[in-house]
Amino acid sequence: MPRNTTRAESGLRAPTDAQRADPLFVRSIERAMQVLSAFHHADGPLSLSDIAEMAKMDRSGAQRMVHTLRNLGYVRRDASGHGFVPDLRILDHTLDYLRLDPLVRRATPILQELRKTVRERVDLSLFDDLRVLYAVRLQSKRETFNTTLVGHSVPTFCSSGGWAILSKLPDERVRDIVERSDRRPFTPHTLTEIDAVLDKVAETRRNGYAVSLNQILNGEIAAGFPVLDPDGRPVGAIHVAGSLAEWSPEDFVHRFVPLGLEAARGISLY
Repeated sequence: MPRNTTRAESGLRAPTDAQRADPLFVRSIERAMQVLSAFHHADGPLSLSDIAEMAKMDRSGAQRMVHTLRNLGYVRRDASGHGFVPDLRILDHTLDYLRLDPLVRRATPILQELRKTVRERVDLSLFDDLRVLYAVRLQSKRETFNTTLVGHSVPTFCSSGGWAILSKLPDERVRDIVERSDRRPFTPHTLTEIDAVLDKVAETRRNGYAVSLNQILNGEIAAGFPVLDPDGRPVGAIHVAGSLAEWSPEDFVHRFVPLGLEAARGISLY
C-alpha cells in the first residue's frame, strides 16, 4: 500500500550506553527531547499516556516533563483540553536555525531569483542521512498544505534531491543509506528495488542532476541539483518541481536544468 507521510525517518540512532555514561551527557535533557519528539508522527493532540509510550518513559516521568515544558512555553493543552500539542516557543528555535545557518542565508536570495524565473516550486533541502529535510520552500501556483511547510521531509532514496546528494557520495555509503531506508512506496511508480535506486544514482552522477517522475506525488516531475560544502561533500540539494500535466519530461529538463545547475553552483561553498 502506498505510504503517505509528511516526515521521513531520520535514521539517527539513539545514544549508546557509552555516550550516556559520559559525565557531560545530561540525561534529563535527553528525556525532554524524547517528549518533544513524541509529536513527530502525531496526527493530533497527545495524551500523557501517548507521550509516555512514544517517549519510552513511565507516565509519572512524562507528567513531570510535560509540566516543565508547559511552564517554559514549549507544550500546551489543545483547545479541547483533552491532550497536548507543541507551543509557540518551538518556532523561536526554527527561526534561529534559519537566520543563523550560513547555507540557508546564502541560498535564500538565489532561490528567490530562481523562483521568479521558473515560476514553479523551488526548494532547498538539507541532507540528514535517510531523509532530506526542507529548509526553504517557495511555492508555485498550485500547492497542498504539506508541500509548503518548512521541516517537511522525504526519503533520500526516492527523491530528486536525494538522488542528487547520493550521486556525490561513495558507492558504499550510497548502498548503506538505501539498504537502511524504509522503502515502502509513496506511489505505484516509486523506485523501491535497491538495484533500481543504485542505477538511478549512477545516472544522476553521469548527468550532474536528477529527474524524478511520480516518485513522491503522482503527476509530479522534479529536478534535483546537489549543493556542496567547501570540501566538495553534499550537504543539500535544490529542487525544482512541476506538474506532468503541464510539462513533458523533455521540455522540463530543457527549460529548468540549466537554471537549477547554475543556482546550485552559486549556493555551493566549494
